[in-house]
Amino acid sequence: MPEPDICRPEREDRNKCRAHPWVEGACASYAGFLATYVLGVNTINKNMLYTLLLIGPLACIFVSLFIGRYPISIAIVAKILWCKLSYSTCNISQMHQTIVWDIRMPRAILGALVGGCLAISGASFQGLFRNPLVSSGILGVTSGAGFGAALAILLFDAAAPIYLFAFLFGGLAVLLSYLIGRVYNTTPTIMLVLGGTIVSSVFAALISLTKYVADPADELPTIVFWLMGSLASARYQDIMIAGIPMLVGILGLLAIKWRINVLSMGDKEAQTLGINTRLNKGIVIVCATLATAGAVCVSGIIGWVGLVIPHIGRMLVGNDNRVLIPASLSLGACFLILVDNLGRMLTGSEIPLGILTALVGGPFFVYLLKSTKGGGW
Repeated sequence: MPEPDICRPEREDRNKCRAHPWVEGACASYAGFLATYVLGVNTINKNMLYTLLLIGPLACIFVSLFIGRYPISIAIVAKILWCKLSYSTCNISQMHQTIVWDIRMPRAILGALVGGCLAISGASFQGLFRNPLVSSGILGVTSGAGFGAALAILLFDAAAPIYLFAFLFGGLAVLLSYLIGRVYNTTPTIMLVLGGTIVSSVFAALISLTKYVADPADELPTIVFWLMGSLASARYQDIMIAGIPMLVGILGLLAIKWRINVLSMGDKEAQTLGINTRLNKGIVIVCATLATAGAVCVSGIIGWVGLVIPHIGRMLVGNDNRVLIPASLSLGACFLILVDNLGRMLTGSEIPLGILTALVGGPFFVYLLKSTKGGGW
């Protein structure tokens, strides 16, 4: 009886050992079945996830239209939206139309834009600086915008100068951070981060100075409330004014998202692959600054969004910035809308967004660290 074609222990050339042909065929068929099944399930899950990320902000905006201290039924909200979008006459009370279309709708849209901008900027900076603790204000844009707004409140008595000064000083802070980072005629990551820390500290001191010299009866409460962040005064004019830099920044980051993957490998590796690191770093910084400054100038300083949301995105879609950056945009929009709805429903007077995002973001970030054990980056 012939000996079966199996590997003998004493055979020297073990690389030539092969199993029986029918065993190989069965194993190959089973492996192919498992691969097809697993890949199919993953594809279905990913498609479902991407669909939810796409419709999530729209669903949150719609939900925010009929919840609040003055509840309105879904049917009335749907009729108002149909009448406004189709330019037809509406037989619903003017009070309901004003609440839904003139108060809640611009607030929800602005909340989606602000949350999306802060989250996408934070995700871009985390990839660029290769640091999971980086947020959208790492280069001092939020501190600079805060000082600009406080200065405008001291000098003027109108909302337009506040937006302008906050935006300009936010951009100035980032420019100063970049110049400090180029002390040695290069822009290494650590120098940019240190420059942002220095500029943030300087502008934080200037904000304290403006509080000290402000009128405690009128100007000081306005400055403090603005710095805590709020969407209470959202109007369509705010969306038209601040929406331009926010959309430019968002579109720029979405267009360059694949290059952030290369930049996150390091300067030497990116240059080896033919990437102009200085140019691409500058584009990422400019786009993220436009998005963040445009958001902060209309909402005030809102923390934790640019830090926590990108980590949630990594738990859902992974570290690939081609997917992570759009996911952070969607998750940030949903998060800030939900937090804003929470802030205007918990008490009779609205809770500032900066307080709620810190109360929600801090413990949730601890939970993320515990669940991932620090290894999800």
